[in-house]
Amino acid sequence: MTDVHSTEFVTPYERGNGNQTTTYAQCIAFYQALATAFPTVLRFTQIGVSDNGSPMYGGVVTADGQLDREPLLAAQRPVFFNNNGIHPGEPEGIDVCMGLVRDFCTQPTRRAALGSTVFLFIPVYNVDGCENRQNTTRTNQVGPESFGFRGNGRNLDLNRDFVKCDSLAAQVFNQFFTAWSPDVMVDTHTSNGADYTYTMTLIATQADKLGGGVGAFFRDQMLPVLERKMTALGWPMCPYVESIKETPDDGLEEYLDSPRFSTGYAALHHTIGMMPETHMLKPFADRYASTRALVETVLAYTVEHGTQIRQLRDAAKQAAVTTTTWPITWKRDDSRHTMIRFRGYRAVKSPSTLGNYQRLSYDRSQPWEKDIPYFNQFVEDDVVVTPRAYLIPQAWREVIARLQWNGVVMQRLAHDQQLTVQAYRFGTVTNRSNAYEGHIFHDDVAVTRSTEVVEARAGDWVLSLHQPNARYAVETLEPQAHDSFFRWGMFDSVLEQKEHYSDYVFEDFAVAMLRNEPVLRAQFDAWKQEFPSKINDKNAVLDFLFAHGQACREPSWRRYPVFGLSEMPVVA
Repeated sequence: MTDVHSTEFVTPYERGNGNQTTTYAQCIAFYQALATAFPTVLRFTQIGVSDNGSPMYGGVVTADGQLDREPLLAAQRPVFFNNNGIHPGEPEGIDVCMGLVRDFCTQPTRRAALGSTVFLFIPVYNVDGCENRQNTTRTNQVGPESFGFRGNGRNLDLNRDFVKCDSLAAQVFNQFFTAWSPDVMVDTHTSNGADYTYTMTLIATQADKLGGGVGAFFRDQMLPVLERKMTALGWPMCPYVESIKETPDDGLEEYLDSPRFSTGYAALHHTIGMMPETHMLKPFADRYASTRALVETVLAYTVEHGTQIRQLRDAAKQAAVTTTTWPITWKRDDSRHTMIRFRGYRAVKSPSTLGNYQRLSYDRSQPWEKDIPYFNQFVEDDVVVTPRAYLIPQAWREVIARLQWNGVVMQRLAHDQQLTVQAYRFGTVTNRSNAYEGHIFHDDVAVTRSTEVVEARAGDWVLSLHQPNARYAVETLEPQAHDSFFRWGMFDSVLEQKEHYSDYVFEDFAVAMLRNEPVLRAQFDAWKQEFPSKINDKNAVLDFLFAHGQACREPSWRRYPVFGLSEMPVVA
C-alpha cells in the first residue's frame, strides 16, 4: 500500500502521458526533496563535477537507516548498484530509478524488503548529455518527446571511457565504484539494431570472461531465474540482439564486453554487471515498464542471494592474489553454441527509392518464432604469465592515477637502484584508421620480451600482483589486452624517435655501423632483397639503418615503460 507521502513525490514521467522524461534539474530537485523528507532512508550527495562543471550526484538507500559506507562494507552487506543516464537519449532508467527510490522512501513494506542489501545509485551519469536536451538526434527511436544527447561536454561516449577516463565523469565513476565495490550492477540503456517482438534485451557480463565461481553462478543460476521471472511479469527478454549475419534469423552471438564498457569494467572488479537494452521502436511507456521490471527483478534476486554473490566475489579476489597466468583477450568459440527460442519479424528486401540497391525492413504483420543458434561461449585467446610485480616510472602519472582510482595497491621506491626487469619492445602497432573516442586506438599490438637492466628512481612505483585487485592491473598494463592503457594511446610517446640525423654526416657513420654490426648487415641485406627498388631512395636507406643500428639506438624508443619484476625490490 502506498504511503501518504507518495502523492507529494510524483515524477515528471508519472505526471505525463507516458512519453515524457525528467530534465536534469527536475531529477536532482526531486531527490533532494526526498532526502530532506526521509533523511534516515536516503542519503543523496554530490560525488563530483562533469566536464561542463555541473554537479554529479550519487545516492544510497537502506532499510535500517545505516547510510555510512564504512560500516556498511565492514558488515559485508550486499551492494546493488543502479547506474542511469550514461546515454541520456535512453532515459527510461533515469525515470525508473526516481520512482523506485521514492517507493523505498514512502512505502515501509517496500523498504523493508531490501533486508540488509544496500541500494546504491547514480541518477544521471552523463550530466552534460542530459542537459543537452532535444528530440532530433535519435532518428530511429520512438519517444520520449524530448531527451538528452549521447555525448558529454567533450563529445565523448561515456560507455567507452571506463578505462581511459578522459572525462571527469569517468574519473568520478571509477572512484565511486571502487569505494563501494558493488556486487551486482544494472546499467540502463536503449538498444539500436534489428526489429523483433521483445521490448527487453540484455547484455550480460560475458560469463567465461567474468570467470571462476562468479561467472558460473551468473550463467547457470542467476540468468535463468531472471529470464523466467521477467516472462512471468509479462516482459519476456532475450539476449542482446547481436546478429551473426544481417538479421536475427541466422542466429545471435553474445556481446563481448571489453573493459571500455560498463559491464566489462565491472568484471575487472569481479562484479556481476547487466546492461538492459530496451528496444528503440517500442513505446516509451513499455520501455519504462520493462526496465522497472528488470531492475526490481535483479534487485530482488540480489536481496535473496547477495551473501552468496559476495562470498563468490571474495573468493575471486583471493584467487587473484596467487594467480600467475591471466587471459588478456578472448574470442568467440564457434565450435559450441546453444539453441534459444526467438520471436522475430520477417525480414524483407525491397528496392530502395533513394538509390540502386535493396533496402532491409521488417514486416511486423509476419511474426515468427523458432529456435536459433546462440553463440555464447568464449575462450581465452591471448594468455600471459605475469611477473611478480610491475615497475612503473613516476613520469607516467596519468596511468598511476587510474590505478589508484581503482584501488590497486602500490609502493614507491625510496632510493635510486638498478633493477633487472622483463622489458617489452613493440614491433608492429596497427592503428584504427579513424579517430575513436578521442584517440587513435591501437587495434593490433605485437611485442617481444627480453631481460634488461634499468635505472629505477626514488619515487617510481612498484605494483605487486599478489593482491585482490590484480585483475584490473593486468588487463590495463599488459599492452596487448583488449583495452590496455597502451592501446588507448597513453604511452604513445615511446613510439617516436626523439633524435634524427643529417644525411651527409650519417652516411659515413652508417658505413661504420655496417662494418661493426653483423646483425645490422644481415638485416640490411635481407631488406634490400625484399625491397630492391628502395635502394635507389637515399632517405629509405638511411632511415632503415638509423632505425635498426645499435650504435645510435635510443633505449626508450619502442620500449614499453612498464617493466616486469621477478622479485620485489627494496622499497623502504
